[in-house]
Amino acid sequence: MFGDLARSRRVAYTAAFIGLITLGGWISVPFIPVPFTLQTFFVLLAAAVMKRDAVIPVTLYVVLGVLGLPVFHNGVAGMGILLGPTGGYLVGFILAVLVSGFAYESGKAVIRIAGLASGDLLILLCGMAWLIVSTGMAPAAAFVLGLAVFIPGEAVKVGAVYYLGRDLS
Repeated sequence: MFGDLARSRRVAYTAAFIGLITLGGWISVPFIPVPFTLQTFFVLLAAAVMKRDAVIPVTLYVVLGVLGLPVFHNGVAGMGILLGPTGGYLVGFILAVLVSGFAYESGKAVIRIAGLASGDLLILLCGMAWLIVSTGMAPAAAFVLGLAVFIPGEAVKVGAVYYLGRDLS
């Protein structure tokens, strides 16, 4: 890594975003069946800062949690979390960071905003779909409890990430 500034920056950002996403899981409001957390904020911020490379820390975050490190919301860990009601959101993190990261490679504000909104919507859709599969919840209930209740907070997060990302990217 000595002398390779881009690689050193990627490693540092990877460590930082794994830590920030973990911290975001501790900043949560209990809600059933899925808590409100700041994880999505840091996932989207990773995309704004690291662009397509943001898939590295987000994927490592999910892998570390599955392997038993207490990185998921409120310090939980293990494969059971991925198979439980919140698992779809965690998988959605990876898809979202890809979409948002590629969008952030464009210099156009409208594409960046659309990428962040699309990525965030992907998280919510994956989460909602997995709620239906993992809990047997009716689609209408999954829509309300797994997607609709999060929209106002997610809109604020997307706006905040875009605002911060203009200076960081």
